[in-house]
Amino acid sequence: MSKAERIEELQNQLSQDSTNLDIRRKLAVLLLDSGYADEALMHFLYLRKALPEDSGVFYNLGIACEKLKRYPEAKEAYETAISLSPNELDASYNLGLVLTEMQEYDEAIECFQKVLASDNQDSNSYFNLGICYLKKGDLENAYTNFQNTIAINDQDIYAHFYTANILKEVGDIENAFAEFNKVIEISPDYSWAYYNIASIFWEAGQPENALNYLDKTIELNPKDVEAYIIYAKILSAYGQYENAQAKIQQAIETCGNNGNLFYIMAQIEKHLQNRDESLKYFNLALQNSATLNTDIKFVNREIQSLGF
Repeated sequence: MSKAERIEELQNQLSQDSTNLDIRRKLAVLLLDSGYADEALMHFLYLRKALPEDSGVFYNLGIACEKLKRYPEAKEAYETAISLSPNELDASYNLGLVLTEMQEYDEAIECFQKVLASDNQDSNSYFNLGICYLKKGDLENAYTNFQNTIAINDQDIYAHFYTANILKEVGDIENAFAEFNKVIEISPDYSWAYYNIASIFWEAGQPENALNYLDKTIELNPKDVEAYIIYAKILSAYGQYENAQAKIQQAIETCGNNGNLFYIMAQIEKHLQNRDESLKYFNLALQNSATLNTDIKFVNREIQSLGF
């Protein structure tokens, strides 16, 4: 019997006896497992009132709310599940994830540490500790926890990726390079690793290698706006303005309207002395200010410098 058939069967049974809590629980869990979080939530809210001492009901209610991004309600549900069953580590772990989403990092750290106190080989808890510390700006503790993750699960590409970014930020380029390559070894299609290696090569004054890795980045993720921008900046730095122009035109056609792309194109057209085209793209950048990182006042000064 398929999940859909089982759901239909349980719905029919419940329609005949709406007070049957066992059937309602089975239906709610199956709906949740099948991706119908809204429908599942309705049943778990009913069960919450009918079974106020059942930690499992509150745990699943938390999952449903979390899937729907109703984080305060998920937090309350998980906290209730934990109060009813203090040793329920899954609820503590999920509460940590919700608190992370709510940017309550210190409280989230306590949740993950509670899990690790019971199971010090839980690589996911170490990873999420790393994320919390990273969000707090504590690179040392973030790095330590990502390393703990890797020590348990060396195939965790995200732990390697975040480790690489921390190493890059603190200036340990050699080890950052090795970590990004480890990410590619584990997951050859992870475009952000290629992008970051390209950035390392560009900053090291190796434009040809940088362009090769940007080509790979764009091949894997054709809508990576930042990859196109760096590509065009490298070409422009070496006076290849027409090639840079073509690359940004490719980006605009692929990614759609984007303030940053229009701004870069305006700069390129300015270098090519295409005054009207430069004005057009500066104005397009202003019209797409939601995706423009450059201050609007500065863009207006650029327009004035063209004599308009």
